[in-house]
Amino acid sequence: MLISLMRLETTRYGYILLLVCDVMMQISLVTSSCKFALKNLKKWMQPKKVPAGVLTFPSTARVTPEPLGIVLVVSAWNYPFLLAVDPVIGAIAAGNAVVLKPSEIAPATSSLLADLLPRYVDSSCIKVVEGGIAETTALLEQKWDKIFYTGNSKVGRIVMSFAAKHLTPVVLELGGKCPVVVDSNVDLHVAAKRIAAGKWGCNSGQACISPDYVITTKSFAPKLLDSLKKVLDEFYGKDPLRSEDLSRIVNSNHFNRLKALMDEEMVSDKIVFGGQSDEQQLKIAPTLFLDAPLDSAIMKEEIFGPLLPIITVDKIHESFALINSMTKPLAAYLFSKDSKLKRQFERNVSAGGVIFNDTGIHLTNQNLPFGGVGESGMGAYHGTFSFDAFTHRKAVLDRSFLGEAKARYPPYTRGKLKILKGVLKGNPLAMVQAALGCTGWA
Repeated sequence: MLISLMRLETTRYGYILLLVCDVMMQISLVTSSCKFALKNLKKWMQPKKVPAGVLTFPSTARVTPEPLGIVLVVSAWNYPFLLAVDPVIGAIAAGNAVVLKPSEIAPATSSLLADLLPRYVDSSCIKVVEGGIAETTALLEQKWDKIFYTGNSKVGRIVMSFAAKHLTPVVLELGGKCPVVVDSNVDLHVAAKRIAAGKWGCNSGQACISPDYVITTKSFAPKLLDSLKKVLDEFYGKDPLRSEDLSRIVNSNHFNRLKALMDEEMVSDKIVFGGQSDEQQLKIAPTLFLDAPLDSAIMKEEIFGPLLPIITVDKIHESFALINSMTKPLAAYLFSKDSKLKRQFERNVSAGGVIFNDTGIHLTNQNLPFGGVGESGMGAYHGTFSFDAFTHRKAVLDRSFLGEAKARYPPYTRGKLKILKGVLKGNPLAMVQAALGCTGWA
């Protein structure tokens, strides 16, 4: 039933999503999250003992997790099942009540969630609210204990402005221009396949962690281009618009936005592969650009589609400065066998996540946090990080009635002050005096 309803979504928007994409990118990841939470929840819920400290002796101290309360989850359309249910798993694992607002741009999945969730979960704790901008606005106007939003930075700012009215904490899972740096010291064919899979596989670039642009050296660019062209021919054939493995663009608005990026005067003559489009089918072929100007729209905004600019530099290390001149991305990718270059990339490039020699697969690891930094978002989830995202860590100190230090109470004297200063500095004699109730001299 789940698969058939998700295929209904693809029919409405003209997607051609194969079963492998539904299972691999959505259902299996949600299942994995559920199993991981069930396996580890008892451990996550346990209070954590911490040192009590000398100043509170005798006492014990611990950090106790507690639910935040009632949380709002606003999900995105590009992976509508995964991005709706995955954060809900963390929210309910942490003990919260949840209101889920699925994306109206994926109406079949929204309807599916509204139908199935009340059947299988406690409807007094989890509610699904369907609708568009008006309904989302009405929800954001309410007071929540946390808001979890997945989408673009423009709407993220709107969400944050609503949250600020009630001092509500937020997790913003946004996106950005995720760079791919390709060194000459690589297995080129494998690198090309993994870049293509991360860019065009399943959603044709309509993913927040999709490679947004590639940086390589001028001398290596021709080889990389040739390899990418061969791989794209292998994946989608000579006429990619007829390929059933190439996803459609979600709607006409996004199609026209992508066409405008392609047709910009300073960019249109930079196309070196692809460029075909069919508005009726909402399809755009995988398209490669070579050295699109950095001040062009395609290099200024997140592409979120099947267009891939390749930017060349003289030396590969120049890529670091280029990446850092832009907003911080959700993910940054480097293909290289050079261990020193990897260390430099990890140390010098700020991103939500750094992945070597592949694209996008880090989100499958439940032990890694998934989230952005700066313009690409704030907060993280997956695994224990999902539990933490919806939890307040409460400090608990349990002190005995013994160990009264008279020096802490008025009336204060120079002697008491000396003992207190000694305790704060960790002086053993002062600690003994305080424990024995000494007051020093007047």
